[in-house]
Amino acid sequence: MKGELVSDKPGNTPLKDVPVDYYPKGCGYWFEIPEGLDAGKKMFFRDSVHGKKEEPDKTIVFVHGNPENSYIYRKVIEELKRQSSSSYRVVAMDHIGFGLSDRAGFEMVSMDHAANLLHLIKYLDVKNVTMIIHDWGGPIGIGAFLQEPERLSNLIITNTTVFPIPRAGLNYTNYPIKHLPWSFYPNMIPDKLWGAFAAYAIFKPPSGALSLFGGLGKALLLYEMGLFPPVHKEACRVYKEQFKPPQNAKSSKRLVRQTPFWAAGNVYKEPKMGKRDTTDFYRFIQDTLGKSWGPKGRNIGVRMVCGGWDPLGQDQVINQWKHNLPQLKGHVRRFDEVGHFIEEVKPKEVADALVDVASL
Repeated sequence: MKGELVSDKPGNTPLKDVPVDYYPKGCGYWFEIPEGLDAGKKMFFRDSVHGKKEEPDKTIVFVHGNPENSYIYRKVIEELKRQSSSSYRVVAMDHIGFGLSDRAGFEMVSMDHAANLLHLIKYLDVKNVTMIIHDWGGPIGIGAFLQEPERLSNLIITNTTVFPIPRAGLNYTNYPIKHLPWSFYPNMIPDKLWGAFAAYAIFKPPSGALSLFGGLGKALLLYEMGLFPPVHKEACRVYKEQFKPPQNAKSSKRLVRQTPFWAAGNVYKEPKMGKRDTTDFYRFIQDTLGKSWGPKGRNIGVRMVCGGWDPLGQDQVINQWKHNLPQLKGHVRRFDEVGHFIEEVKPKEVADALVDVASL
């Protein structure tokens, strides 16, 4: 895999003690972004082949969101390996500012990560792709692959959207609590505690306000001391330590601040770059998605597996997906007792969808 832009040497990632199940031995690489705002930075990606074929004709691309990294898919990949007897390639990257990739240089949003991902998929020349997207990985992955739409054959949607979240009902201006919505947390949590908060939020099950806040302070204190719940110890450490650099924490916080404007497009001020506008990025996705991948386009296979205790698992959001990709109808599995981070809770069910849609 080594080449002009790819090596097996990491850059300035804050994660030094890498869990053995982060990627298979000999399958972890760093891609040097050739141009754009992050030119020269190293982006980590796992590239592994499973099954008997050395060069399988099917590729599974995993695109993570925030405040996670590619490690969130470890259980899904293991389930996939157990279920499937086919041959396939797995590609899973860490966006800049996350996981094993280089540290962020500014407060990045989805259009920035999508531009970097586009460079990677073109370099790897992936084809016949089944892409799984979660959280901000939705606009990141779709924003990248819509530039090369013929590469995608199937799509797995897990608690994400590329459409403006309806104001009626549950959304990120009133979730998880009306007066303390998700978008407010960057103002409440200091940068140095953002990693501990991320680890807490990812594994916190659906609960009421009292339970949610009752355990937060204690968790932040324990996590800062490296005392994590034993069952999630390595994952909590990974999610926490990636935000040790202030620039990574600030970049992650920017995505949380964007949640009220999710896919609606907005103008905001980035501390180093000044005025920025996400409107054209989302308009392109919304204008192109159905034409490229709907029944009148490539008619790709689509499945959804989502947690219902989350704005992105609500009927109005699911219906937006069905309107643009009507082939999704009849292929939605929602678990009302599960929150946003469904890959950590229902990996078998996510793998089931992958095996089904990609005929693995």
